[in-house]
Amino acid sequence: MNSPSTLASQPSSHATAQPLNGVVRLHHLGVIQVDGEEAAKFLHGQLTHDFSLLGLSEARLAAFCSAKGRMQASFMGFKRRHDQVLLVCSRDLLPATLKRLSMFVLRAKAKLSDASDAFALWGLAGHAVPAALPAAPWSQVREGDASVVRLYPAEGVGRALWAAPAEIPAPVGQALPEDLWHWLDVRSGVATLSQPVFEAFVPQMLNYESVGGVNFKKGCYPGQEVVARSQFRGTLKRRAYLVHAAGPLAVGQEVFHSGDAEQACGTVVQAAAHPDGGFDAIVSMQTSAAQDGSLHAGAAGGPLLTLLTLPYPLLDDI
Repeated sequence: MNSPSTLASQPSSHATAQPLNGVVRLHHLGVIQVDGEEAAKFLHGQLTHDFSLLGLSEARLAAFCSAKGRMQASFMGFKRRHDQVLLVCSRDLLPATLKRLSMFVLRAKAKLSDASDAFALWGLAGHAVPAALPAAPWSQVREGDASVVRLYPAEGVGRALWAAPAEIPAPVGQALPEDLWHWLDVRSGVATLSQPVFEAFVPQMLNYESVGGVNFKKGCYPGQEVVARSQFRGTLKRRAYLVHAAGPLAVGQEVFHSGDAEQACGTVVQAAAHPDGGFDAIVSMQTSAAQDGSLHAGAAGGPLLTLLTLPYPLLDDI
């Protein structure tokens, strides 16, 4: 279900008139490189999406889960060649994630390594996105030695991830402020997991099944039974929402409903300063909390949160 109209505001009410075009270095992201003839096959058995059929013209959004279906990391994964896959994730989760994934390699013909220093990652917005890149999210094209992956748009602005060996010249475009990119990331509604919310959610609590992050037809992976049960038995009672607040919001901060001062109804997953004031955030919370009453950050009497409209339909609404 989408955010009910009783609490939702129009997305334009917190838009900005600032230009949203340019390029920005994404220092907060790192790269796990997976090499070998069974690189894709190995990842297929570990992540929530199908990597066995991953081609060179596409990418995958995927999660790495615990046995209980709780997300330990989220990735943008894509092939640079048939025997090499790059996984882009939050840097603060990379070392532990690399260690955990490596434990499952066993006899698979795949080798994992931290390639964060070997690759430069850039965000492209607006006119900086290559015209040759297909409009569908998670499409990929090559520009010379750079891989360019289409991300979900934000504020009607096209966005892409640009990844290339560190020695390659930066992509062409005017400089985009880093904080503006972080805000666009939030406004896209597609959350990137980071350390403060490690193992806090199953993928559907971040709407991953609605933005191409889960394939329910593929084989087993850690937590697969829990993820499938949440989807098909109607047990999911939390979703991701977009909110705005007048004051600061932080990842991991609890969200409270006016009807219950004691127990939190949700958690801030990703937050960024709005360019014209206040903060926007992706919060994962109980769907019942979006029905009526008011939402507050940190405590039942904390800063008021205004629900915004998600920029994409949820799977149940399609």
